[in-house]
Amino acid sequence: MADTPSEETERSSCEIRESSAPKAPQTTSRNGELPRSAEAVAQPVASSGSKKKKKKKKNKKEGCEDDHHDHSACGGHHDHNEDGSQQPSPQQLKNLQRYFEVLRLNEGKPAKTTEEAKKKTYQFWDTQPVPKIDDEVKESGPIEDNKSVEEIRPEPYSLPQGFVWNTMDIGDPAVLKELYTLLNENYVEDDDNMFRFDYSSEFLQWALKPPGWKMDWHCGVRVASNNKLVGFISAIPAHINVYNEPKMMVEINFLCVHKKLRSKRVAPVLIREITRRVNKEGIFQAVYTAGVVLPKPVACCRYWHRSLNPKKLIDVKFSHLSRNMTMQRTVKLYRLPEAPETKGIVKLSEDYLKKFSLAPNFTEEEFRHWFTPRKGIIDSYVVQDENKKVTDMISFYTLPSTIMHHPVHKQLKAAYSFYNISTSTPLIQLMQDALILAKQDDFDVFNALDLMDNKEFLEKLKFGIGDGNLQYYLYNWKCPDMKPQQIGLVLQ
Repeated sequence: MADTPSEETERSSCEIRESSAPKAPQTTSRNGELPRSAEAVAQPVASSGSKKKKKKKKNKKEGCEDDHHDHSACGGHHDHNEDGSQQPSPQQLKNLQRYFEVLRLNEGKPAKTTEEAKKKTYQFWDTQPVPKIDDEVKESGPIEDNKSVEEIRPEPYSLPQGFVWNTMDIGDPAVLKELYTLLNENYVEDDDNMFRFDYSSEFLQWALKPPGWKMDWHCGVRVASNNKLVGFISAIPAHINVYNEPKMMVEINFLCVHKKLRSKRVAPVLIREITRRVNKEGIFQAVYTAGVVLPKPVACCRYWHRSLNPKKLIDVKFSHLSRNMTMQRTVKLYRLPEAPETKGIVKLSEDYLKKFSLAPNFTEEEFRHWFTPRKGIIDSYVVQDENKKVTDMISFYTLPSTIMHHPVHKQLKAAYSFYNISTSTPLIQLMQDALILAKQDDFDVFNALDLMDNKEFLEKLKFGIGDGNLQYYLYNWKCPDMKPQQIGLVLQ
């Protein structure tokens, strides 16, 4: 979390949320590379004297940020006016050239390492409030000052001819089904085009409607003539601590453009538009993830994978990991109640997450939303002491992938480690039980990033290292680089 040469650009843009999708056996995604993730843009940057280099897109994340993607916001090329009747005027040509100069990203495959990124030019990102790829940041703080409402563009950005903006009401089952179909058929895939995230409609409701969500931040693009949904990007509010400084941000995710329209370069316009909408609400920082390297990652994490169904994983070429597990349950775990007394657990999570340099600060309402169990979406379990006080917690979310081009297997059921808190029970015991619970629920693989304290159990519990990285990015915020173990934030 979501790829061919021209799609690569588009794909990267999907990565942001992905989040980066685990590949075979690599990652995903929020937002893809799970691609869970996208290239972010800030306020309009109209610089007319840029080099004429095409750039492949990358994830963009909001707030003006995020990564992934190229695009030409103006729609087109040309010898004729939009009605095809005559040559464009000099001013039209000038405007067209300006769009291309500002929005195009470098040509070529997206950089997968910092070394590769240093050899590329980032014509688009060089105009944005993000550190340069080789900057050594020593202090933490905003790059640009906040803007007043009057300074923010009041009207939406222009789309290519024939396309229109659509604020999506995903509470409408028909609209939600359209979004599901767009993502299912066009979102992040692994590099070998073997797996694609399969977000369920219920999962999308959970991921896109946390406390404080805004319909205006569910931003779609439709074909004007037939109303077909062909593009989407989202933002959700998030309370984030960066080196102990609390900031109201957004998480950018689910940047996706229909494969047949990737040459239209719609993704950059999506990013610019979501940035504009978020800025209008007084938020100017964003966090996002991407499976590719852009200017400039705050941290780089790696996915690890634990086989729960080795035969199937080998059949579909996801991994050649370890044998079946033979462990026994050792911890008494209680499923988090449907209507939990969350105050104690929220305080537990708050105290635990304080030790990380980049982490969320959940309100009680947010905690209920993200951790109350939902079948097929999120599982949460706690450990209680003799006085019924919660001392530990484990959680994992469900995100299947479609298996493409396989004669027998059509879906890979994957569990993703979410937030795990260990204060009295050893983390390795908690995670051993999480693996067994997942296996009993017929998951094929259990994925985890090497962030927080996860390195304590990855090798010991026979996880295998993946071959893809997940970069974390901040938009309009600079800070010193972080190690994976300093990251306490997981994006779906």
